[in-house]
Amino acid sequence: MNARPPPAGADAAWTLIFACWVIATASTLGALFFSEIMNLPPCVLCWYQRIFMMPLVVILPLGLFPFDRGVLRYGLALTAIGGLIALYHVLLVHGVVPESLQPCRQGVSCKDQPFVVAGFVTIPLLSFAAFTLMGALLLAARRRSHR
Repeated sequence: MNARPPPAGADAAWTLIFACWVIATASTLGALFFSEIMNLPPCVLCWYQRIFMMPLVVILPLGLFPFDRGVLRYGLALTAIGGLIALYHVLLVHGVVPESLQPCRQGVSCKDQPFVVAGFVTIPLLSFAAFTLMGALLLAARRRSHR
């Protein structure tokens, strides 16, 4: 067998992707905690964010064992789209986006936030932070794996 040695930055990229998986898993468990334990029903935008967060919990480890750079492409696509939705949600909550552009017409309002910590940390802000951090980690892993 002719086994090729992994690229020089593969170990660092592996660690960054693993860290991204930890964030995605914690975010998914947090979303399930808020909806199933605290009985906070998710709004439409929260559902869209979950649609882009939850697959990362499965996709990222598939690229770790064995290491496959291809997982970066899928992870970056999911984090970029989920991050844009989360950013829109944050801007909606803070009144930057007018309520007339709110997608939540029925059911739970996207603007009202029943869970706020320290007066400004909302669930959409936590989601935006998670997507942003994961995007940064995946970009760093992509750079490292090219070396």
